[in-house]
Amino acid sequence: MQDVPASYGGESPLFSVIIPLEFHRGQWELSWLGWTSQTADASLYELILVVPPDFTAHDKLSALAGDSARLEFTNSDHDIGLCAFGAAKARGKYLFFTESHCWPEPDVIDACIRAIDAHPDWAGFSCRSVPICHNRLSVAEAAMYQADIEFGMKQHPWRKVLDQCFVTRRDVYRECGGLREEFGHFAEWVLAAAYHARGHTIGYLEEARFHHYYIGEIGELKKFTLDFVQGEIRYLREARDDPGSELLDIPIEWSSRGDFNVALARSALVARMRSAHVNRESLEGLWRWGPIALTGGRSACTSARISGAYARCVLTMLTMVGSRDGIARWLKRYIASLIRFQRLDCIHGSGEAAGAKLPRLGDRVVAQAGFHAPEVWQHRSFRWSEPEAALRIRVPNGRNVIRIASPEIRGPLDRIGVRFYLDGVRLSDAAIAIDADAFVLQFDQPSSGTAILAWTCSRFAAQGDERRLGLPVAGISIGADEGANDAPSPAAMMQG
Repeated sequence: MQDVPASYGGESPLFSVIIPLEFHRGQWELSWLGWTSQTADASLYELILVVPPDFTAHDKLSALAGDSARLEFTNSDHDIGLCAFGAAKARGKYLFFTESHCWPEPDVIDACIRAIDAHPDWAGFSCRSVPICHNRLSVAEAAMYQADIEFGMKQHPWRKVLDQCFVTRRDVYRECGGLREEFGHFAEWVLAAAYHARGHTIGYLEEARFHHYYIGEIGELKKFTLDFVQGEIRYLREARDDPGSELLDIPIEWSSRGDFNVALARSALVARMRSAHVNRESLEGLWRWGPIALTGGRSACTSARISGAYARCVLTMLTMVGSRDGIARWLKRYIASLIRFQRLDCIHGSGEAAGAKLPRLGDRVVAQAGFHAPEVWQHRSFRWSEPEAALRIRVPNGRNVIRIASPEIRGPLDRIGVRFYLDGVRLSDAAIAIDADAFVLQFDQPSSGTAILAWTCSRFAAQGDERRLGLPVAGISIGADEGANDAPSPAAMMQG
């Protein structure tokens, strides 16, 4: 047994080991035996078994636990909620989160004590996960998740919270907001980002080993990914600005959800059909916007559902007669297609496709469709539009000016051949000017106070980039035209 760190003192234990008894996969007794077989003195840690309402083996649990553990009962039925409940009841200076289908090697507590002495700068650390597999799918499942764990622990700058075996100072855990049940297993990423943003270091302790049981069932994989995705979308929907929120990647399904606004899709499609003869670009525009103009997000959800169902069928067959390489390849394909479908389903099921809370191109842009994620060119942030794009904008009374800042990435603006449409009517050349690196449009306010501005241009072929690129947009400003008395008449500004 290792000496207790000098910083520890008092009657409370050094560690509070929190074991949620949900998702135990029939392994909770092995987990319990692993903790009661530690080489460290039992006074250094308390065991908190958090029991969900659907746990059935109460008699066996009470007989095994006896006086060696605290039983905490809660109505929560999720691992993250059980962990959060256990953390609120803990007395230790360090919280030790684990799962009931994981069991530690006998020297884990001793290894953790050594790590605390050797790394006073660590606010927390994750331990090493050793996979336990029992069927062909569980082998592929373990390989996939272990690769992700290794990347997070050894390469990623902050994604180092692993709830299979995570140790943290209790005060830092509370400071960073703790685990939040409403975000499901996405809460691990939220917590890890919060630690990093607040300047806390999370280490990786390879010598502290945990055995993790992989169940190898497609249904359980589906349930886990849905839990993660629902938490991810719920977090994004709340548009939280907590420390660390800026570190979390925004999935393409979320950042492009405005593309499924039916009115904007129809405007982009009409603009393309009116701006070109039947050619490759018009056919691409029809293929891109036609299904959305008719069905909104249902077409994308249906396509993603079919892709996921097909991958699942192939994977199921391969688990019976396929090679290991084939199972591994199709498992990754299935999980990727499943996540895409679940994201789209969560977004469109909640009405998010209307475009609310999207990162805006300007203060008066209400919704937008046809834009790629933000990027930087020569230290300037911008977004590529597609060759067709549409915006719903708010406009003040009277004559207005829209200024569309566009870095000259693809050449001089007067050679791009952009055509602008306001509520389906093309703006004439007289209503469009080019000022420095911006298009300046003049128009009268529609009676509704809102309008849909759409544009089309030729596709820009960037080397090594398969995206449909159109106009680079750094920002859009809309305001009253101070020189309205000298401007052309509205009739002169429009052409059919």
